[in-house]
Amino acid sequence: MNNKSKAVLFMIISALSFAFMAAMVKLSGNIPTMEKVFFRNLISLFVAFKVLKKSGGVMFGRRENQKYLIARSLLGLIGIYLSFYAIGKLYLADASMLTNLSPFFVTLFAIVFLKEQLTPMKIISMMVAFVGALLIIKPQWDLTIIPALLGFLSAAFAGGAYTLVSFLKNRENPSTIVFYFSMVSVLGTLPFVIVNYAAPTKMQFLYLILTGIFAAIAQFALTYSYKYAPASEVAIYNYMNIVFSAVLGFFIWYEVPDIMSVLGGSMIVIIAIVVYIQGQRKITM
Repeated sequence: MNNKSKAVLFMIISALSFAFMAAMVKLSGNIPTMEKVFFRNLISLFVAFKVLKKSGGVMFGRRENQKYLIARSLLGLIGIYLSFYAIGKLYLADASMLTNLSPFFVTLFAIVFLKEQLTPMKIISMMVAFVGALLIIKPQWDLTIIPALLGFLSAAFAGGAYTLVSFLKNRENPSTIVFYFSMVSVLGTLPFVIVNYAAPTKMQFLYLILTGIFAAIAQFALTYSYKYAPASEVAIYNYMNIVFSAVLGFFIWYEVPDIMSVLGGSMIVIIAIVVYIQGQRKITM
């Protein structure tokens, strides 16, 4: 198996693991969202700590990067909280479609803050993705819109976090960034867990643990995918997460997204594929 094939395989494993993580979040039921986020990041914290000890990396990062590490961690924490809330209230496929808007927000933030070039294709892709999101959200301007709107906002916060990861990638060890984010997330959610702790049943506790395990598998599979091939060549396969989530949602909860959600999700995936193909052509020119 060549490196490109390995990269694709790891990216598909990552997408499948993220879909299972979302399913575990939904299956954990009425456990407070902060408690779900706490368990998700607690597992990642231990894994990242082990990796850092083994590799001898800098645990808390360089002094000059502290504000960026903190900002990345806080944006990521808010993004996960909003995402988990949306997962608990929406169809799994709809929540997955909305959270997978984050690459388009990365594009927007990279243009605004990293001064990357604004091209016609970037403008078109962001407009199409926004229309696709509206079809999924189906604004009704009452309280029913809140979960979908928060799912949309989770992608925006995740996009901000990933933009800072891109900024930090040549400044900090990737394991340091993961550890820092996990540590801030655990410390940030711990007070809420203590104050509003809900004792899980045995099955709920299992789902919470599996949430963290699948999240860790997904993150490391993603890391290995980018190790074997450039992100521009394999990132598109992460959209398999939407397919996996739809299948899990159907078989576990008998969820069938309506035609508007299917159309909106198709628009998001198709424009992502178009942008990916255009990027590949530029690389080979």
